[in-house]
Amino acid sequence: MGSIMGPDNNEQYLTDPDVRSMLKVQQGDRLAFETLMKKYFPLILNFIYRFLGTREAAEDLTQEVFLKVFHQAQNYVPRSSFKTWIYVIARNASLNELRRNKHRDIDTEITGEEIDTASGSRPEEAAIQNETTAQVREAIEQLPERQRTALILNRYDELSYEEIATIMKLSPKAIKSLLMRARESLKKILTPLLLDN
Repeated sequence: MGSIMGPDNNEQYLTDPDVRSMLKVQQGDRLAFETLMKKYFPLILNFIYRFLGTREAAEDLTQEVFLKVFHQAQNYVPRSSFKTWIYVIARNASLNELRRNKHRDIDTEITGEEIDTASGSRPEEAAIQNETTAQVREAIEQLPERQRTALILNRYDELSYEEIATIMKLSPKAIKSLLMRARESLKKILTPLLLDN
């Protein structure tokens, strides 16, 4: 296995079953790739959707992320958990997409917090919930990129400060500070909107 992973490998990540699956992908195991895709596709799809705010772009970009994972398998060296590695790819893809489409329209077709979420409440309650959720999402989109990334990864994807720090190449202390600023910014944006309702 040493020849597969290369001299730079950090042995601690071999306990990660997803890292082991990715090493199998490296050896041509398609089933291992399908297993990773089944586990991570909905997570990455929803992360990108929250980041970009458009369903079509999120679906296309998620496909691109997994194509990149598959094509990068031959050069894969585990220097972090697989989860943080794939989120780095998803974040970079999302940032590139934002730069390409700075003046995009926000997708108002989906008002739930996740693409595959359906509400089971009464119509009027669902309408109020959907409106609030849409306002929160639009407010998140107004945050600076770093604050937005940290907030989505922490609040929705439930990643730890350490995991977010690895993804964003910052210290856990910097992530904590970013999250505090993000919450303060959100409060400033949302308070007048919610008072109007």
